[in-house]
Amino acid sequence: MTDCVFCGIVAGDVPADIVHSTPSTVAFRDINPTAPVHVLVIPRQHVENAAALGPEHAEDLAAMLVAAREVADKEGVGLPDRGYRLVFNVGPDALNSVPHLHLHVIGGRPMTWPPG
Repeated sequence: MTDCVFCGIVAGDVPADIVHSTPSTVAFRDINPTAPVHVLVIPRQHVENAAALGPEHAEDLAAMLVAAREVADKEGVGLPDRGYRLVFNVGPDALNSVPHLHLHVIGGRPMTWPPG
């Protein structure tokens, strides 16, 4: 998608602090972090959001979850005694501002509940 900022990151046309990359995913630091570690994991293929996922996206979704775990491990928040949060936001009420599927990897501080 030509007007999608995350597609621009995948293409290398938009700068980002990329921390992890695989053949099907890219992970980069959030420009407005909510925690010491706040990384977005996106599929290279454009998918609007989690509500648009179907069976044909199973491999991309699995790759995103594996990449999220690898990011958490690299960033030091994946340790069993620390933990991290994985978040998909869908739609404006959830403050989803970029219409490209992305998974937030958030950690490095204690989380509260409920979120938001």
